[in-house]
Amino acid sequence: MLKEKRFDFILKNLEKSELLTYEYIATELSVSEDTIRRDIDYLHRIGLLSKVRGGAMQRSKNPLNFQDRDEYLKKEKDLIALKAIRLIRENMTLFMDGGTTIAAIAATLPSNFKLRIITTNMMIVPILQRHKNIELVVIGGYYHQQTGSTVGNITCEQAKGYIADLYFMGTCGVHAEYGISAVINEDAEVKKTMLKTSKAVIALANHASLRTSSAFKVCDIGDIDVLITDLPSDDEALNDFRGQNLEII
Repeated sequence: MLKEKRFDFILKNLEKSELLTYEYIATELSVSEDTIRRDIDYLHRIGLLSKVRGGAMQRSKNPLNFQDRDEYLKKEKDLIALKAIRLIRENMTLFMDGGTTIAAIAATLPSNFKLRIITTNMMIVPILQRHKNIELVVIGGYYHQQTGSTVGNITCEQAKGYIADLYFMGTCGVHAEYGISAVINEDAEVKKTMLKTSKAVIALANHASLRTSSAFKVCDIGDIDVLITDLPSDDEALNDFRGQNLEII
């Protein structure tokens, strides 16, 4: 069974029960308890649950969430966040743009990670303000309420001053032929700017965004390096994106 499916089972069942034992999870998933221990260790390390003797318990809700957890850490975004943070190494410089999927990643970052994050996303400021090892750089501009981020010429000019190891790009539409697209032109322009000064571009897409397009083009599929979705990487819905010289996670 894929790790992502095991993680999904654990997190979903913890929403219904305060405590899950290694034995119960292993039996339900028909895998070894050692496998489940490793899964619980990983999920505990990234802050999605609390590891206890013999199993796992629900993590306390973060009081700094900008809105209720259900509003932005839905199952799909949790899975995308789990996949995304595997790519992050300490001392990296990251671009993170607007959207609630980006907020989900921010909420799962280990508290002791040493990073520099350059962002337009005002939603992640209260989430990360207590991470003492994260240098958080908020790019200026005018605040766009729909995206919860800064946009405009000032935003783009400031973004040009950085080189990011990774750029986590939120998406509205991801289409094999039409590429990455955005609903709002100003948002698309910020994404284009960040893309140009990033060593690697990771596009984040809920399954509902796949094989769809919005009005304003950001880039071609070939311009991104990694596509992360909430689907298993072998799902047939991703077949259109295979052979496009990108990694699918």
